Amino acid sequence: MSSLFAFSPWLLLVPLIAAVALISFMLVSAIFSVWLERKVAGRIQDRLGPTRVGGKFGWLQTLADGLKLLVKEDIIPAAADHMLFRLGPYIALTGSFMAYMALPFGNGVVAQEMNVAVFYMLAVMSTEVFGIILIGYGSGSKWSLFGGMREAAQMVSYEVPMAICILVPVIVAGSMNLVEVTNQQEGFLFNWYVFHDPFTFAAFFTYFTCATASCKRAPFDLAEAESELVAGFHTEYSGFRWLSIFMAEYGSMVAVSGIAAIMFLGGWNTGLLPHDLSGMLGELGGFLWVLGNITNVIVFIFKCWFLVFVMMWVRWTLPRLRIDQVMMTCLKYLLPISCVLLMGVSAWQLFLPHVVQGIVWWAIFAVCMVLLAMMVWKLWTWTSAPPSTGMPGMWRMTDVLGYQGARRTTEAAK
Repeated sequence: MSSLFAFSPWLLLVPLIAAVALISFMLVSAIFSVWLERKVAGRIQDRLGPTRVGGKFGWLQTLADGLKLLVKEDIIPAAADHMLFRLGPYIALTGSFMAYMALPFGNGVVAQEMNVAVFYMLAVMSTEVFGIILIGYGSGSKWSLFGGMREAAQMVSYEVPMAICILVPVIVAGSMNLVEVTNQQEGFLFNWYVFHDPFTFAAFFTYFTCATASCKRAPFDLAEAESELVAGFHTEYSGFRWLSIFMAEYGSMVAVSGIAAIMFLGGWNTGLLPHDLSGMLGELGGFLWVLGNITNVIVFIFKCWFLVFVMMWVRWTLPRLRIDQVMMTCLKYLLPISCVLLMGVSAWQLFLPHVVQGIVWWAIFAVCMVLLAMMVWKLWTWTSAPPSTGMPGMWRMTDVLGYQGARRTTEAAK
């Protein structure tokens, strides 16, 4: 009996290693996201700074910003509640970090596998709103208070349709275990749930819209509208606490993107092989299983970061909405749409014959592949076209200069 209560160092070492690995990944993702944000903004809005400074590929600029925030003076306003002011950023960061405990990066590569993993992730990420409220209220500033109340209303509202959209693939899979859901999408690309039926297809885009809003990203970033609220709920923050707030935001972006990748986009499955690499290589030997799972982790992280890139793409493309438009979009449109999708997929699973389901499944996949091919072709032709013909040469600057020189020569001859 005494052996059952014997202390083992592994009881502390294994959770510690897992926690360090997760917080390191979250920190690296935040650093990468800051670098990517600058690059995306520089390319979309023709900002020369992100494409010219910071050493090779601009990575030194992000490093310099991080060091600046670490050594910057930490100022607490006189009117602030000191305890709440200090506590708020860490509560927000904790809510974002805890979601990674149930997020599987590969086949068995998860800190804690849970049968209700997706429910757990949505629940702990919703606790970030408590940190936002404390940040706004504890700052002792009306601008911060207004921003905190806006963000609390926005996050609580958008979490409802976001959770309902997650229920759509949960009904198809019959499980909330993220590892099991991913294994059910094992195989080629058409096995991904985004192609399963019209309701899961629409649920993916509805979920991604709600997730973008819940992460305080434009065009839903009215809590940080500099034209109205200076910087919103984090106006009074500087230094490491300001860094913690944005680590929570970028961490949540990766977490919600991970849920989308698992529930709709096949998780760590490449979509190009009949089985995931860990299963295929594991039959040949133990080391090859590890190698295959490392590849699975890389595939999964790539999908997450690609969805984060799409969030940034949207931010630097669309103008922000007014706060009444933000709330109306959720309550008047996204919430009813998510309810219709939930009822529709339930009826689809119960009443539609499997033959019809299979035909529609293949039709959705075929249409998506045709549209993807057309988009790639248009992108290729637009980027190589001279100015005034569709889209100017985005990448081939020599073509643009050559075209302008020819035009000046023609005008001079006239």
